[in-house]
Amino acid sequence: MVLLPCTVAFLLLSFLQTVKIANPQSFIGINYGQVADNLPPPPSTPKLLQSTSIQKVRLYGSDPAIIEALANTGIGIVIGTANGDIPGLASDPNFAKSWINTNVLPFYPASNIILITVGNEVMTSNDQNLMNKLLPAMQNVQNALNDASLGGKIKVSTVHSMGLLKQSEPPSSGNFDPSYGDLMKGLLEFNSANGSPFAINPYPYFAYRSDTRPETLDFCLFQPNAGRMDGNTKIKYMNMFDAQVRVNQIASAKILYQ
Repeated sequence: MVLLPCTVAFLLLSFLQTVKIANPQSFIGINYGQVADNLPPPPSTPKLLQSTSIQKVRLYGSDPAIIEALANTGIGIVIGTANGDIPGLASDPNFAKSWINTNVLPFYPASNIILITVGNEVMTSNDQNLMNKLLPAMQNVQNALNDASLGGKIKVSTVHSMGLLKQSEPPSSGNFDPSYGDLMKGLLEFNSANGSPFAINPYPYFAYRSDTRPETLDFCLFQPNAGRMDGNTKIKYMNMFDAQVRVNQIASAKILYQ
């Protein structure tokens, strides 16, 4: 899943228990940010989205006006908990149940909520307390969905930064920073066990800014270029997006299966 064209793309790699690597799903969506001027009111959003090929929308929170406005459109909706909610979600199953009762049950299934993201870029926040509580928070949200008979219909995950990667080029050498190893293993095992996606915020601009090779801009923007060969696999990547997908697949597989 790719969500474009806002400042940050949002990529979901769906884990399949029957294979040893993530399987990317292809469709287009957007990040629905609300920190801006002159935003269209929520009731006008569905018509705008339906005039495009956009099939999914990620909210950074769980604004009820937007969720309700998207009812009966069929558009998949990703909602999220705040990082500040993680300690409460981790320590109190009733808090997780209350969050689901408030942010999901009044709207579903008319509003097609497909995923709940617990926090955003927690693992690279340098907040050890949040990092340690992230998995228990996700587990309690999953349990709350299960109790509401929605566990197989709405998935639970978290969103990571590309900063998790210790090495990313060539993609076949991809590795997460070992300092995140044990925590990442637990999170990836949760994704795999529950069939939920591994979600990342890829930032092609940062790759462009740090890479002075003359073809980098074209490589990042899907423009014609000579491509980049992975010397280990002899696979040629023609754009940054494909390379970022692959490096996260490989890094995840190394954590889970090696």
